[in-house]
Amino acid sequence: MILNEICYSTLAMNHKYSNHLINETSPYLQQHAHNPVDWYAWGEEALQKAAKENKPILVSIGYSACHWCHVMERESFEDEATATLMNEHFVNIKIDREERPDLDHIYMDAVQAMTGSGGWPLNVFLTPEKKPFYGGTYFPPVRAFNRSSWKETLIAVSDAFRLKRHEIDAQAENLTGHLLNSNAFGLQKQNVNENIFSKEKVDEIFQNIMKSADKEWGGFAKAPKFPQTYTIQFLLRYAHYQKNEEALKQALLSLDKMMEGGIYDHIGGGFARYSTDTEWLVPHFEKMLYDNALLIFVLSEAYQLTKNEKYRIVIDETLGFIKNEMTHPQGGFYSALDADSEGVEGKFYIWSKNEINELLGTDAALFCEYYQVTDKGNFEHKNILHTREDADAFAKSKNFPSEEFNLFLIKTKKTLLAERNKRIRPGMDDKIILGWNALMNTAYSKAFAATGNEDYRKTAIRNMDFILAVFSIENKVELFHTWKNNIAKYSAFLDDYAYLIEALINLQEVTGDTKWLVKAKQLSEFVIDNFSEDETGYFFYTPLNNLDVIIRKKEVYDGATPSGNSIMAFNLYRLGLYFDQNEWREHSTKITGLLSNAVYRYPTSFGCWSNLVLEGFVGTNEIAIAGENFDKSLREILGEYIPNKVVMSFQGGNSSYALLDGKTASEPPFIYLCRNYSCKQPVQTAAAIVELLLKA
Repeated sequence: MILNEICYSTLAMNHKYSNHLINETSPYLQQHAHNPVDWYAWGEEALQKAAKENKPILVSIGYSACHWCHVMERESFEDEATATLMNEHFVNIKIDREERPDLDHIYMDAVQAMTGSGGWPLNVFLTPEKKPFYGGTYFPPVRAFNRSSWKETLIAVSDAFRLKRHEIDAQAENLTGHLLNSNAFGLQKQNVNENIFSKEKVDEIFQNIMKSADKEWGGFAKAPKFPQTYTIQFLLRYAHYQKNEEALKQALLSLDKMMEGGIYDHIGGGFARYSTDTEWLVPHFEKMLYDNALLIFVLSEAYQLTKNEKYRIVIDETLGFIKNEMTHPQGGFYSALDADSEGVEGKFYIWSKNEINELLGTDAALFCEYYQVTDKGNFEHKNILHTREDADAFAKSKNFPSEEFNLFLIKTKKTLLAERNKRIRPGMDDKIILGWNALMNTAYSKAFAATGNEDYRKTAIRNMDFILAVFSIENKVELFHTWKNNIAKYSAFLDDYAYLIEALINLQEVTGDTKWLVKAKQLSEFVIDNFSEDETGYFFYTPLNNLDVIIRKKEVYDGATPSGNSIMAFNLYRLGLYFDQNEWREHSTKITGLLSNAVYRYPTSFGCWSNLVLEGFVGTNEIAIAGENFDKSLREILGEYIPNKVVMSFQGGNSSYALLDGKTASEPPFIYLCRNYSCKQPVQTAAAIVELLLKA
């Protein structure tokens, strides 16, 4: 830490201003460390200053890859006159939403309640007691977009706090009460006589998804369009179980259009966060670790189900991007790549036709035709590469052999990638977040299951070893949330634990090593003890020892990432099967039931919950593989599309688990298919298991 402080101090000497963020590890906070604004990080120093001086607190929340955060910094936070106003009247706190998602959730809800909308940058004004009373998102430097200027807002808020303090305090109390009450939104008393896992309810979920489905361009609802991977996953699974062609068509259409569109990086691999238009053409260019992880989840299932090579290609290209650009030397995964480079959104990724002509020569014409490249361009007079059909269909239309055209694409994209790598790169947020690493860990396990690529399994194991080494608090069960520069900090949140438990379950499944399952059980017990709300069975977002938030929120919506509660419901259900703990399965059913009406009616907001309802209806296949050389059989089973399963593999003689009890090892390995620990006669091939499933 002393070395870091020396480096930061040396860096500070080269800037006109430095503030209290100078020793923070967050790249986002470091971006603001030389603003003339006297920024503090969230903590006792700033909070005590506000209380002592009786000043309102300005909390400004964003993240390093946020385009409009950069804009507001340039326009306002780097302006000396604006900074003087902020420093005189407020205690100013900068928060990286990815470091402190608990604070972001609370104050985002507050701003949405006040204004009806939210986003980043998030600027919210608090009383010295940390209670919100006013806020918004982006504020321009002068009046624009029907918004008051930032300076006008600062003056108005300061005057109101000074002259109308009683009204401000009353508003803050009312808003805090509203936030507390909103914790129960969407929950109902479960009718014990109602079967929440019925075909009728599953069909209702499907029908309500299709009401918002874009049947031309894929995805759901209008622009801006987000991937909504769990909704696509539901459609794949529903199509598989119910033999529903409409569900399959919409799921694959959604994936295909994303893969063909500009939201996908055709040169370097990986997906941007969302599309600003209906056609998936113009992305918000930032690349987030979690989006790519969740898309790998569903692409892996699409490949298992269809065996279409185009899904495997995109899996490989996306994980190639993660390996090349987002992986720490010790095995962790970085958080995000910025949307901007050289202060311009998307500049790193776009091309002029002249550039491509010069680079590719005689290959340029065919390349430009396939990727829709024109002299006019489609974004800022340049081109975002995208296609209107997959490579095989295009090759067929040109009377090209598919294999030859795919080799052509590999060669030309390699040439453009080499040239692109000479450009000034977007900023990297290189902090490592526990929960997002766990999501990517699961992605690697799922990619291995689908493709059989051994490198993916090895990467998952290496990353898990890294996670458990650097995030553990003195080798205890309790974990940290974020890690950078060999410093781990902030107590882990519910999402961190839930995603990690899920990753451990999946890692056991693809390796056969039960040590991962034991760790998952240990962590689940910790979550139950430290996050549970006794009355409902749901889990708070923050642990018991997190004392600097005004309320403990319960998150149940599945948004850009799944809610920790929905993943914990899945975890408890699966671990209940592995360890024969019926109370955990009942716990899962209870919290699903309390939310079930909202899930049925608004499934695109509860995608992960919807999948749990579907599995509750179709049931779970318990598969045990017994034999010394079980890995070949395991790979075959994992390659099949059996999403509703738990899998254990062992050499024999292990009666520690109900699923393994009574199984014996032999050559060749035997595969047992069970339900509720009642097993059919063992078979020797994955094909035989699939045949048994078809008869079930």
